Amino acid sequence: MIPQKTEKLIVKYLTNQATALELDQLEEWLKDPNNKQLFSTYVKLNYAVDYNTKQFDSSAVKRKLDQLTKRENKVIRLKKSQEFLKYAAAIVIGVFALGYMFKDDISFINKEAQSVEISDYSIETGSNKAILTLENGKEVALEKTKTYQTEQVTSNGEAIVYQPSKTSNKEIAYNYLTIPRGGQFFITLSDGTKVWLNSDSKLKYPISFQAKEPRVVELVYGEAFFEVSPSSMHQGASFIVNSNNQEIEVLGTAFNLKAYADETNTYTTLVEGKIALITEETKNILKPTQQAILNKNQPDNILIKTVDVYNEISWKDGVFSFKAKPLKELMIVLSRWYDVDVVFENKKLENTTFRGVLSKEQTIEDILLAIQNASIINSFTIKDKTITIK
Repeated sequence: MIPQKTEKLIVKYLTNQATALELDQLEEWLKDPNNKQLFSTYVKLNYAVDYNTKQFDSSAVKRKLDQLTKRENKVIRLKKSQEFLKYAAAIVIGVFALGYMFKDDISFINKEAQSVEISDYSIETGSNKAILTLENGKEVALEKTKTYQTEQVTSNGEAIVYQPSKTSNKEIAYNYLTIPRGGQFFITLSDGTKVWLNSDSKLKYPISFQAKEPRVVELVYGEAFFEVSPSSMHQGASFIVNSNNQEIEVLGTAFNLKAYADETNTYTTLVEGKIALITEETKNILKPTQQAILNKNQPDNILIKTVDVYNEISWKDGVFSFKAKPLKELMIVLSRWYDVDVVFENKKLENTTFRGVLSKEQTIEDILLAIQNASIINSFTIKDKTITIK
């Protein structure tokens, strides 16, 4: 089994996001012949295989790899080692992850052969943006190139940071951070807790937490990943997240909470540490890699299972990681990020499963072509902001 840390390196490599240091680490791991086999098996199992590999020109792929190694000031730099380059290229050539790796240029995919109809194309890739609602009700738009600053709050348009209050207030003042469809944002709360917010999400939180009192926030709806500042740094004060008839009590940990208003289930996934999930009827202690699934209609019935954590949290690192995910669920994720509506003309396709890793920087067209080339769907159309799957 591939260690979780190494799996993350592989995914970042395949989705064009690995740093030079991470590629060094991956190359070192691949020096072991057993690990090479694990790498090969992982890629074949987790990426949609193209059934028409003859469409691909292996020499063109290698040239593309060579070009990537020469690009300066690029986040991804493929390792210069010829042995690693040839090995990685050989593994990936027969896998449809090619479409994901080279998101800047997928010209080797024969788009003309696809049954695709696109009109009035205006779908943009998601970006960092949010609406900050202040305690007085005033709304502030946060987005790239726009700065916002007060004595306690600073935002560069891509993240917002709260500083601890220098005075003690008896009344707690709350702010809201709302992430629209097609957006994402990062916030550091006044206690140092870090929160990544996914598309179509809303977080309620105090401007400043009171000393020695529980630190309480609310995920009103949506999805958030929390890295909680430990209670030992806050005079033992616990951290509590309320959402959808459940309370999560935290003692310094990292976890993901998915609680969309239009979904029946709430998913709480523990990455590390310890949390207590509390409802009116039950209390469950989660261990790392465990996920609790709460049905909103049956709050006393909680299912706990072990999951692949990275698949649950990869969204915050710019990656969609799907393992045997029904196409209907996958399209819900994509619809939020690209702010589109998806209609299945062929209802049978809704339960067709997809296995693959996609970059959030890709256009929706390229992602749909990738799924189509994997023989998951027959064709699709894009009109205005509606995608029809056929």
